[in-house]
Amino acid sequence: MARVVVVSPPFHSHAQPMAVLAGSLARAGAEAYLACGRPFAPLARAAGARFVPLTVTRNANTGVARSTVQGDREAARLEEFLAATREGAVAALLAQARHRREDMLSDPELVLAEMRALHERLAPDWYVVDQLSYPVTLALHCLGLPFATFCPGHPTYLPHGPEALFGVPYAWPSVIRPEDGELAELRRAARATDRAFTQEFARVARRHAPEREAPGRAFALASRRAVVFNYPPFPWLPEREGPGPRHVYGGHCVVREPRSPDDGWEETLDALRARARHVVLVALGTFLSARDDVLDVVVRGILSQVPDAAVVVAAGEGVESLAHLAGPRVRVARTVPQRRLLRHVDAMVHHGGNNSFTECVAAGVPALVLPFSSDQFSIAHDAERARVGVCLDPARLTEAGAGAAVRHLLQERPRGLGRWAAALSGRGPDWAARQLLCAMRERAGGTVPARAPARPAGEHAWALRTGSPEAGQGPRTPDRSETGCEERP
Repeated sequence: MARVVVVSPPFHSHAQPMAVLAGSLARAGAEAYLACGRPFAPLARAAGARFVPLTVTRNANTGVARSTVQGDREAARLEEFLAATREGAVAALLAQARHRREDMLSDPELVLAEMRALHERLAPDWYVVDQLSYPVTLALHCLGLPFATFCPGHPTYLPHGPEALFGVPYAWPSVIRPEDGELAELRRAARATDRAFTQEFARVARRHAPEREAPGRAFALASRRAVVFNYPPFPWLPEREGPGPRHVYGGHCVVREPRSPDDGWEETLDALRARARHVVLVALGTFLSARDDVLDVVVRGILSQVPDAAVVVAAGEGVESLAHLAGPRVRVARTVPQRRLLRHVDAMVHHGGNNSFTECVAAGVPALVLPFSSDQFSIAHDAERARVGVCLDPARLTEAGAGAAVRHLLQERPRGLGRWAAALSGRGPDWAARQLLCAMRERAGGTVPARAPARPAGEHAWALRTGSPEAGQGPRTPDRSETGCEERP
């Protein structure tokens, strides 16, 4: 039996899918642990995995970012980021670029010491590391320990070529088109961050592992054995050809949650259904729930434009400021059991976070996507192209626009939903765990920078594969990196 430690940063949106994967690894026969901050131990237990405490960053988000206890610097960066989202897409991405070093690589040598101590204590056969936990990946590289990479966001979070920059969307949704000057500024900031991370990786590696191969480009450092993408295998995603790790597109990290008889949600939904034909879930994630102004616009728009719809809204710390919306057709809650509710709602409004997007696709629920930051613009683009939802710009949102978009989703179900929900029905965390165990048995090695074949000068690094099928034609055929295991989806 393989002993596997799944290492997650202390953010609920990361720890939740990684706990699910750890549970799936346990069901597949591994002795699986979730290593994360202590508040996340219940996630491991619920998933059927063991738990070991580990601190890999000073940042944290246990479910509602603003109410999570953290340092003054971390809280200040969060407020600066939220303010930037009010200015628009590029302003938010530039704020994230300014914060990236402190947020993602604040103390790599301390993390190295923590990982060394964890390995001495548990001696696992291999690890699964969140791709955004850069100091953990660097530590495993320096220690020469085998691991797989789990990509919690859009697949292009792992750069697919030399021109691709972390923090610059590979594609934009139709309603958000930054000016050329804004894009040039964003690329300059992303390139500077890329250089800074790479230089810091090289410094730490020279000091602590001079005998090992240099880590190379920091944002491209990943497992040479297997990379699991928590994402559908859309045919237009940038190619990752040539030799390298096995790429496993798990599709989603959704498991069926049992009914909780004490939380009252089934009764709440029944009451809303008694007053309205449709129920719409509105949730902007654990960070962006702080944008209660946007939540207010969305709920008011649905109430005015869709008279036969009721709304459940996850308001985070904005419960009190949105309390005036509560009524026979509106339930305002601090948090909601999103994956469970998706089995009972007719549409969702979300921010384009990877979990919300993949959970909606797996459940066959159409979505209005309001992207604010990070990889959400790339995901919103994919939602449009896959015809599983529509997108609006949250910086220019109006009640009329939000209500009309939700009405359209309810009246004309997007054509790609059934096709992609069926395509993902054979995938998911249990399938990904089996593929991952197979890959780790078969392949040897530690880390290798992700590289793409050389392209002709001037060609975009995100150029689409020639002849790729258009949206709605089903998933691409699994590439060589997904074959060879005991089963296929």
